[in-house]
Amino acid sequence: MMTEIALNILDVAENSTRADASLVTIAVTADTRGDRLTVVIADDGCGMTEEQVSQVTDPFFTTRTTRRVGLGVPFFKYAAESTGGTFAIRSAPGKGTTVTAVFVLSHIDRMPLGDISGVIHDLIVYHPDTDFCYTYEYDGKSFTLDTREFREILGDIPLNSPEVSSYISDYLTENKLETDGGASL
Repeated sequence: MMTEIALNILDVAENSTRADASLVTIAVTADTRGDRLTVVIADDGCGMTEEQVSQVTDPFFTTRTTRRVGLGVPFFKYAAESTGGTFAIRSAPGKGTTVTAVFVLSHIDRMPLGDISGVIHDLIVYHPDTDFCYTYEYDGKSFTLDTREFREILGDIPLNSPEVSSYISDYLTENKLETDGGASL
């Protein structure tokens, strides 16, 4: 099992890039009063049939040809449900996929969120042709990083150039701290 929720997010977002998504939207919402941590990952990739959606939480089902098991989604589902939370996948061929995981924040079995800023940075830098829209919300305060806005400003400068990569990393770290005050999730 993965040790951080951020690693589950990485795995699902990587699935989105393999599904030829041009846009991956990731929202992480912490509601301490409601005792919930909600993660929504949506893409505009190739999508899945109803049959594939019904099988995707089976660890022995994968569409990949490089291995015969796919543990990322089943582990993510287990991680959410073991806290008393919920897990859902909606998808349609040609329309994309949305994965929603809700965790009970205070549950003893909830794994930490982990290095979410590092994961978002790595997704952007290692998939420079995919757009990402990331929103982080903590008790009503939020910030959003949208690579489409960055591209508009930067023009032909790639998102994985060293200067831009460093800026993205700092942007994510500073805005997360400003949003949650350094709270440990």
